[in-house]
Amino acid sequence: MRIGCRSLLLAVVAASLTFAARPGPATAAEPPPILTRHRIEIGGRPLEYTAEAGRIPIRDVATGEPLAHVFYVAYRAPARRGAVRPVTFVWNGGPGLPAASLHFEGAGPRRIEGDRLVDNADTWLTDTDLVFMDPVATGFSRAVSPEAQKAFTSWIGDAMATTEFVRAWVLRHGAEEAPLIIAGQSYGAVRAGAVTYQLLKRGFDVRGLALISNTTGLPDYPDRPRIALAMHTGDYAVAALHFGRLPPELGTTPDQARTIAEQWARDVYLPALRRLDQLSDAERAALAVDLARRIGLTAADIDPKTLSVTQGLFLGRIGGGKRLYYSDYRREEPYVAPSLRLGVRYLRHDLGYATDLPYFGVEPIDDGFAPDGVHPKPVNATWTHSTVYGATDEQIAQARADFARTGAIGLGKFGPNLSGAAEAMALSPGLQVLVPHGAYDPLGGCSIDAELGRRLPPPDRERVTFRCYLAGHAIYRDAPARAEFAQDMRALARKVQAPLSGAKP
Repeated sequence: MRIGCRSLLLAVVAASLTFAARPGPATAAEPPPILTRHRIEIGGRPLEYTAEAGRIPIRDVATGEPLAHVFYVAYRAPARRGAVRPVTFVWNGGPGLPAASLHFEGAGPRRIEGDRLVDNADTWLTDTDLVFMDPVATGFSRAVSPEAQKAFTSWIGDAMATTEFVRAWVLRHGAEEAPLIIAGQSYGAVRAGAVTYQLLKRGFDVRGLALISNTTGLPDYPDRPRIALAMHTGDYAVAALHFGRLPPELGTTPDQARTIAEQWARDVYLPALRRLDQLSDAERAALAVDLARRIGLTAADIDPKTLSVTQGLFLGRIGGGKRLYYSDYRREEPYVAPSLRLGVRYLRHDLGYATDLPYFGVEPIDDGFAPDGVHPKPVNATWTHSTVYGATDEQIAQARADFARTGAIGLGKFGPNLSGAAEAMALSPGLQVLVPHGAYDPLGGCSIDAELGRRLPPPDRERVTFRCYLAGHAIYRDAPARAEFAQDMRALARKVQAPLSGAKP
């Protein structure tokens, strides 16, 4: 339920709500944010909050001139007495996707359900304020020129611009005392780890990090690629069970299938991989038969030289000839994701952000005007994927080729110019990390995650929480998983919530 009207401006609401945002003065070129007041019902109880929609300029520090304007929607609710609510910054991945999926399918106070918006019982807003950010050239965010956009389309430029967005938002809203949580999905998790590190270096109080559907950047361990390859058997077994291709004695529930497969991987498969060159032809043949049986394939699908299965091969074979969706084993291609157009309409009308800009990532780029008649490509098509500024054409070409081959998963080290989650954890021993993953996500693996958790050293093991849900890459598209995911994010928020300065405990 919505109260107030979309024309309720910042000054009116700020005067009536003590917990409202306090944005700083906008430039002449950028109108002030729009603030509206709302109420929803969660579990039969009302939740009142403000919604603020606006754009923050990303400025050249030397000149103060904007290079881009980053769109955001911030939801804020009253804190309990004597406490400061955390602020969670949220974005999706790509690179090149706006925050609309997490906003309108997962975490926001209003969720798209079919052809309507409903109060979201699984919103994280119950326990933390939320700021959904659209990176440059996604959503309503724009660079000031094609030349300026180049500063934002590399790993480093993207991470540094996002760091600046968070810094600017916190300062403009007087939120320096609020504990921060950084949450990103998929490639956005890579961004989240890097941004967390950069913010900690700048003295910001980042207490929580959510790496959604991606573990890139977490602390490494010896022989990780081979161990991860072996443990991925557990994820394959769960998918095989879904397709009815797992023998009953190897598990009849996802938990059973995973447990049995992981134990076999530790006891049999991993030791064999470690002495691969010493195996006889008979041993190779026997292991191929055993592996195939445990993951729903045939022995002919197993490469006898490597005794392994690539993700692409498994995805192509497990469906029995069906072409499966690259980010969810259970869905067939062509898979059409739920439409988010109703969410964009909500931004313009319910939240009063009355712009005629196309919302990139949901609305077509060619809806807008192109002065020369040639519309820009989606930002991901022009992304350099380079880890350094000033890379040569050859380096950029190689980086693009590497990215195309591996995707956003397993990016490896960022190089000397950018650090991620592991470095952030080293910088802040109190940082709490949540790693949510879907059991049917071909782009990762719950069993790989679990093994990483087992091998973390004790100080890290106690502050990294791994969660596995019966869902795909987009965890929030399965209702039970969305509810479990929300509970875990709320628990993270409660864990990092801070007392008000000077308040008695």
